[in-house]
Amino acid sequence: MAESELTVRSCRELWTILLGRSALRETAQIDAELDRHRDRLHQGLRYYKPPSSSSAGKVKDNKEVAQPLKDFGLRISKLLALDEQQSVQLLQCYLQEDYRGTRDSLKVVLKDERQSQALLLKIADYYYEERMCLLRCVLLLLTYFQDERHPYRAEYSNCVNKLEKDLVSNYQSQFESLFKAEAPTWETHGNLMTERQVSRWFLQCLREQSLLLEIIFLYYAYFEMRPSDLLSFTKMFKEQGFGLRQTNRHLVDKSMDSLVDRIGYLSSLILVEGMDIDFLHKCALEDSTEQHQFFSAPDVIKEMSQLLMTFGDIPHHGPVLLAWVLLRHTLRPDESSPVIRRIGNTALQLGVFKYLSTMLKGLVLSGNNCTASTAKMCIYGLLSFVITSFEEESLQTDGVATQCSHLIDAACEVLSAPNLPEVFWEMKPNMGLGMILDSAVGMFPHKIGPLLQLLTALVSNKLTVKKVYNFLDKMSFFTQVYKHKPNDIISKDDETLWRRQTPKLLYPLGSGQANLWLPQGVLGQVMIAGEQGYVVRWDHSYSSWTLFTCEVEMLLHVVSTADVIAHCVRVKPILDLVHKIISTDWTVSDCLLPLTSRIYMLLQRLTSVINPPVDVIASCVNCLSVLAARMPGKVWSSLHHTGFLPFASNPLTTMAQCVSAEGMKAGNYGNLLVQIEQPRGEYSVTIAFLRLITTLVKGQLGSTQNKGLIPCVLLVLKEMLPTYHKWRYNTYGVREKIGCLILELIHAILNLSPEGEDQGSTPTLQSLCIYCLANTEAGQAVVNIMGVGVDTIDLVLAAQPSSCGSEGPGQTLIQTVKLAFSVTNNVIRLKPLSDVVSPLEQALTQHGGHGNNLIVVLAKYIYHKHDPALPRLAIQLLKRLATVAPMSVYACLGSDAAAIRDAFLTRLQSKTEDMRIKVMILEFLTVAVETQPGLIELFLNLEVKDGSEGSKEFLLGEWSCLHVVLDLIDSKQQGKYWCPPLLHRAALAFLLALWQDRRDSAISVLRAKERFWENLTTPLFATLTPPSDTTEPCVLETCAFVMKIIGLEIYYVVSGSLEQSLKDGLQKFSNARRYEYWSQYVKSLVCHVAEMEEEGICSFQETQMLISAWRMLLILSTSHSDVMQLTEDSTKLKLFMDVLDGTKAALTTRTSGPCLNLGSMMTTLLLILLKQWRGVVATAPDILSPLSLILESVQANQQIMERTKAKIFSALISVLQIQGLNGGDISQLPQLLLSVCETVKDEALALIDNTRHMSQTADTMEDEDSMETESARGPQKDQRDGVCVLALHLAKELCRTDEDGEHWVSVMRNIPVLPSVLSAVELSLRSKHNLYFTEAALHLLLTLARTPQGAAAVAAAGVIQTICLPLLSVYEVSSNEASQSFSRKSQDSACWPGVYRLCMSLMESLLKTLRYNFINEALDFVGVHQERILQCLNAVRTVQSLSCLDEADHTVGFLLQLSSFCKEWQFHLPKLLRDIQVNLCYLCQTCTYLLHSKKMLHHYLQAKNGEALPPAPLRRTQRPPQTPSKEAAGGGEREEAEQKALLAVQCSLLKILSKTLATLQHFTPDCCQILMDQCMDLAEYRTLFVLSFTTPAFDPDVAPSFGTLLATINVALSMLSEIEKKKEPVSLSIASLASSEEIQALKSLLMFTMENCFYVLISQAVRCLKDPSILPRDKQRLKQELSSELSTLLSSLSRHFRRGSPSSPASGILPSTQSKPPTPGSKGSHEGQEPFIQLVQAFVRLVQR
Repeated sequence: MAESELTVRSCRELWTILLGRSALRETAQIDAELDRHRDRLHQGLRYYKPPSSSSAGKVKDNKEVAQPLKDFGLRISKLLALDEQQSVQLLQCYLQEDYRGTRDSLKVVLKDERQSQALLLKIADYYYEERMCLLRCVLLLLTYFQDERHPYRAEYSNCVNKLEKDLVSNYQSQFESLFKAEAPTWETHGNLMTERQVSRWFLQCLREQSLLLEIIFLYYAYFEMRPSDLLSFTKMFKEQGFGLRQTNRHLVDKSMDSLVDRIGYLSSLILVEGMDIDFLHKCALEDSTEQHQFFSAPDVIKEMSQLLMTFGDIPHHGPVLLAWVLLRHTLRPDESSPVIRRIGNTALQLGVFKYLSTMLKGLVLSGNNCTASTAKMCIYGLLSFVITSFEEESLQTDGVATQCSHLIDAACEVLSAPNLPEVFWEMKPNMGLGMILDSAVGMFPHKIGPLLQLLTALVSNKLTVKKVYNFLDKMSFFTQVYKHKPNDIISKDDETLWRRQTPKLLYPLGSGQANLWLPQGVLGQVMIAGEQGYVVRWDHSYSSWTLFTCEVEMLLHVVSTADVIAHCVRVKPILDLVHKIISTDWTVSDCLLPLTSRIYMLLQRLTSVINPPVDVIASCVNCLSVLAARMPGKVWSSLHHTGFLPFASNPLTTMAQCVSAEGMKAGNYGNLLVQIEQPRGEYSVTIAFLRLITTLVKGQLGSTQNKGLIPCVLLVLKEMLPTYHKWRYNTYGVREKIGCLILELIHAILNLSPEGEDQGSTPTLQSLCIYCLANTEAGQAVVNIMGVGVDTIDLVLAAQPSSCGSEGPGQTLIQTVKLAFSVTNNVIRLKPLSDVVSPLEQALTQHGGHGNNLIVVLAKYIYHKHDPALPRLAIQLLKRLATVAPMSVYACLGSDAAAIRDAFLTRLQSKTEDMRIKVMILEFLTVAVETQPGLIELFLNLEVKDGSEGSKEFLLGEWSCLHVVLDLIDSKQQGKYWCPPLLHRAALAFLLALWQDRRDSAISVLRAKERFWENLTTPLFATLTPPSDTTEPCVLETCAFVMKIIGLEIYYVVSGSLEQSLKDGLQKFSNARRYEYWSQYVKSLVCHVAEMEEEGICSFQETQMLISAWRMLLILSTSHSDVMQLTEDSTKLKLFMDVLDGTKAALTTRTSGPCLNLGSMMTTLLLILLKQWRGVVATAPDILSPLSLILESVQANQQIMERTKAKIFSALISVLQIQGLNGGDISQLPQLLLSVCETVKDEALALIDNTRHMSQTADTMEDEDSMETESARGPQKDQRDGVCVLALHLAKELCRTDEDGEHWVSVMRNIPVLPSVLSAVELSLRSKHNLYFTEAALHLLLTLARTPQGAAAVAAAGVIQTICLPLLSVYEVSSNEASQSFSRKSQDSACWPGVYRLCMSLMESLLKTLRYNFINEALDFVGVHQERILQCLNAVRTVQSLSCLDEADHTVGFLLQLSSFCKEWQFHLPKLLRDIQVNLCYLCQTCTYLLHSKKMLHHYLQAKNGEALPPAPLRRTQRPPQTPSKEAAGGGEREEAEQKALLAVQCSLLKILSKTLATLQHFTPDCCQILMDQCMDLAEYRTLFVLSFTTPAFDPDVAPSFGTLLATINVALSMLSEIEKKKEPVSLSIASLASSEEIQALKSLLMFTMENCFYVLISQAVRCLKDPSILPRDKQRLKQELSSELSTLLSSLSRHFRRGSPSSPASGILPSTQSKPPTPGSKGSHEGQEPFIQLVQAFVRLVQR
């Protein structure tokens, strides 16, 4: 792609390098470039040879250049009369640097005649520019080779010394050949050499002449000229008429005048410099004139004198003649005095002093500063010597005043050179220019201008300011002019000396104001006396500063009279001097206060007169700008009252009012602009006004003052910015200046920091600016400025006399466009988000016809070469637009897309290109990966290679940006000058974007590249400097990007498909202990941030990025440890402990924003590692201590985000679950408990307030579901992972750990945790809010209720009042269909029925623990919730969802505990007791039926389709819907899943059944008692089962009977035998579906069920047999049935026991079995089963009797 390495370096590239604007910035590199090109610099324009046949032959024989290029090279050679080889070389350079098409388009252009002609002319322009750049390089060397401040001085000096030999003679002959050259014609140069091209050629010829002369002049400024050379130069310049007698002068048009003048100025200067006047002056002073080189060249002097006698017809001759007069007069004072006089007179007649000032001004405007200042030094020497040598009168021809003013003008121009004022003040006052100053002082203050003009020029630095101030402070003469002799004067007879008889006030001002007196008796010398009047110089000491104050006061007095103009002329120089002084040295401003404080009044008075003096007003405003830079508030408040600035007559409240400018007045300035400046076309006040407002804005005034500036800024935005380009202008360059200043003001406003802007409802300066630019024509004006385009800028630059200067219309235009980019970028960035597209955005992104849309214009700035910041800012704006605007940049570029892509890549690949442009291009591409798919495809330029069937393989195209990116990440290139760290970082950011956007085609190409992974991972193996010494923060980002790319690759690619090189890299990473290194480094980074002050953290963003990337890698390693080679537990432990230490450092050191951000990131990582590396954490040393410390620190800090607190609670819970308290290490427990309980209390109270507030708002909203409202308004308080909920869970874990309760009891005594939690629970239940909180709180209470102390505390805190009644609002009891009240939701997800179940468990637990102490509360609970309880017991028949069964299980568990207190229950709630007994019997029947008929149960479950359907009536006829996942799954899997679901329901039913029977056991007489005790009161126990032996039906009308109980025993037996059958198909046996522990538990449960069932059966049977109300016949039937059934059952049981059946669970399985043993004899061992059988056998025997 890039050919810059193949071809010779172009002159423009060399010039850019020497300027230091390229990537080559080291001194050695500059030295090498100069060395390599020294010959070219030495040859100058001779480097370009004329055509020759030998060269043409070489081109023909060159096989490396394509034939079309050779042919075109010959055409170039013909047109430019340039060597054929150089022509081909020029073409190659042009194509590389300036061609704006693609390779393919070039082939078309070369074949097409018209297009190839246009290309030829462009190459001609390029050639001319190359010649200029070559001369500029030499000029640059001569400018700086003796400048100590220049970084490359030594290298430049070295090169100049080598060039010195015959450089000048060489360049002189080139100059001669140029002005003698014949103009080209179409006969000699081909038919493209039209008149226009000839004119272009001649313009170039003049430019080259000017540059050559500039080089010669600078050369002679440092090196001596021989007399013979001076003669030859004089002859040559005379022949050429100092530029006016060009061979082709018929071609000179008006636009070339300035160039011709410049040639004349430089010719004149070369001759003056050649006479070496400075040295001559020195020789004259030291009386050693023989040392001067001309002393020993009398022949030359003679010839020169004769030659100069012929001079005098051109103004350019003046300085030469004047210098020659000095030379002759000094070296040969006795010789030819008339000749000298004649030559001197000729010089004066030519107006030499006026010419000198014109020349110096001309050179300043149109050249580089060094030439101008060297010229000033040269003229300074000349003027000093002239004034010292000749009387002032002898230098005047046309009147004293004019010549004197010209002399002073020239002196002022000379003194504006940087270091001359210092030289001046160090000289003796009566020498050189000091004599002019003396002369000016002599006429002061009668003529105030000349002296102040000189002194203003003499201010250059703080030292000279002091000199000027003191000089003016101590004046000793006061000159006055009188028309007539005053009466109060006594004079000598000869009228040469006057004396005042009375004191006199000098200014007619009122009393109390500053004034000057001429005291009585003062003497005055009469300088001039005559009919015109008297000029008297009074010998009086005074301070001019007081005089200046009086002058300003006088102007204020006469402001509305006819004298105002004359006074303005006197006051303007004063203001200009004040401005220069305070802008040079601010410290003097206090002394000038009497003057500066009067400026405001002056401004007010002057702007309100009919014809205001614009220049004085501009000077006033300029002074105020300087003052405003130091004290903006003071200037603003004083200026505010002058009426000068625009103002608002009404207070500003809304944006619409501001933008409409309603009630705003333009102020005196606005009137001045419209009435005076625009008609005249002079804008000095406007320029000063814009500077002043910008200074005030930058001064960061308070918000009130900034609001006051709104009318000023609005005037600029509405009246100036949209129209300034249409105004009338007298001077070229002013329009660009005003545009630049307007944009500088807007730029300053947009860069105001938010502190300076008050974020109220009223518009601020910034918001007003953004609104106006986005929505009014001001924005369009900025768009128009950006749309100037690269071609216009190149034209303006080309039109400048010297484009190497730092100032000029071209540079101003570039600056304006750059500001427009920056302003637009900031407006888009800061604009408030809105759905409507603003006019500005439309203008930026609209597709114009013919490729003239703004996107193309922006992209084409890549072709600009002069200022690297311009293309950089254009790309930055493109980047912003590509991100925010909904458009395709690729589509906007249209047919130019490929060419622009090539230009981008050419600059990106160039090794000498400025690094910042490269970085910006890569950043733009990085953004484009995500937002601009078309554009990124263009830049990736992937070509498809047809692979095997259907698979695509990609290759990199020639113009792919990936070539450069791969070069930049190549480990061998790192550290080279063309790959600095910032560029490396940008390349990796681009690669990361490809991975993040999953650009598979590009990624596949990259993966396949050799050494790609090795190069990519190189940064991870580097050793970084410690965080405290980091100088290159971008290195952190580089490493972060690499980590992220590796992470994404591992995450997305199956481990088997990973590239081997990446696996090797990861293995190497692990082997080199880099995990430990990076872990340690990240920890030290976090610690470093924690220790630094918030302001001191310079690279926080990069630090955060690295920590984030490292976190991603670690999280990945928990699931991909094999691939990432992170398998050693010791390494994992080290990494984990580093993360813990980092978290601790971030959250416990200080509470700055950065620390909290890092703390949050680290806690997330800590939590994930705790969950994933449980095994590692279990072996870790004490983790609780640091976590406890962190918790304390976090709680003490209000700033910390809720999420971080929640994560720490979560981490503590995990640690407690993994490690416990490390084997009884209770040291942290009290403190932990204390802080957790404190949090719980605070959060609960906050929750109460929040819930109340939400309830109130919910009341005002109509038909809004409360849960919806809650999620919309206050989700932050109640979340599954909120602080409140997690704190409750942590408290639960801690209480569970503290089994004996010694700690938590004391903590809860001190902190009202339980009352606040219970209050919050009560409110939550009532309002049905805060579900997660309620659940967590109940879990905590449940944990407490398991110990006697805890249960007592919970009960004492009023748990029954909290739960009992409020719980009613959690559920609804429906009357029509029981099933509708019961959720089919999964029992795991949080829901209000789950809360109800938890409350039931809590009651059960409390009752079980507290027994009689809680019985009344338990009965209250049952009484309140009886409907739900009964409905729940019934619901099992209709809803077999696990949640419904779970509720039934909890309900029966609670009833089981309550059944121990039958008598109390009977006493308080007899009816409910009866209902519950009946319902329990029915429940027993239902469970038995469902367990018995497995098919029926299966059918029911299928009809309900598991848990998925919403609550609905049972009887459904339609086919259950199938979920896609089930259809997709294989039949076997589905069947197994169904079987598992069935088994789960069966287990639930079995649990309910066992607890139901255990409860019924308490409602039936005690077996032993009823068998033994004959006089037992049978009425106390009701008959629970009817005398019937049918199998249980699924019909609520059929009452439970003895058949039900027998069926239950049968079902249990059959399930037991089913478990023990091993021969069933594996897929469907219970054994295959459950683990061995589960099977064991199931067996025990079945045994427990059977035992209880036998017990109830026997007890009920004996109750019936003893009941006198039952008929004997029925009793007999009962005996028979039971005898046969039980005998059968007994034989089955015996078989089981012989095999070894399980024991009854006794209390192992159920959390709430009854406290007494189920049967008198059960002991829980195998032989213990026999008494149980014996009991049954005994009963059978009893029955059979």
